[in-house]
Amino acid sequence: MMNRTPTPRTGTIRTDLQLIADMVVPSSRVLDIGCGDGTLLSYLVHFKGVDGRGIELSPAGVSEAVAHGLAVIQGDAESVVADYPSDAFDYVILSRLLPAIFDVRPMLAELLRIGRNAVVSFPNFAYWRLRAQLLVNGRAPHSHILDSPWYSTQNIRLVTIADFLALASELGVHVERAVLIGRDGRVRRVARPGWFDNLRAEQAVFLISRD
Repeated sequence: MMNRTPTPRTGTIRTDLQLIADMVVPSSRVLDIGCGDGTLLSYLVHFKGVDGRGIELSPAGVSEAVAHGLAVIQGDAESVVADYPSDAFDYVILSRLLPAIFDVRPMLAELLRIGRNAVVSFPNFAYWRLRAQLLVNGRAPHSHILDSPWYSTQNIRLVTIADFLALASELGVHVERAVLIGRDGRVRRVARPGWFDNLRAEQAVFLISRD
């Protein structure tokens, strides 16, 4: 079972969100892209004292976040980020949203244009259980994270740890920190994920910066 950490709003925060929060320096300027109902943003504001902003596509998510006093606007992340000036934030967060991004390369570049650092997390499609499902069943795999049927999922990219590292290298992006999460919630911090990590990790969280 995953670890839980209290927050002012729900009393819990997911393990991957806690790992993201741990990467953010207190009192920094933060933009949470695809912030949902503002759970992570609320935690950062209350426990890290950040100057937090959020972007969310879902009107329901925006309404809930704003109702809790958070500075969240409604909009499509890929178009809204272009409106922010360079170095407007210390951290830009993209939590589990990378597979839903249409044009990933310019999006990553934008994250590190408007932010000095970015935190990117995503489900790892190379996880061995997903590979096994595809091999045995011959159908699109699913998990408690990738829980929507293939025909209705918002994810349009099949992201793996190895693919993300390769793209970061192509873009000249520096990987400051990598944290991997197994199915049992076990956390592993590695300097540079290898092929075995790509097989074992269900989720990955990366802190990246410009070289």
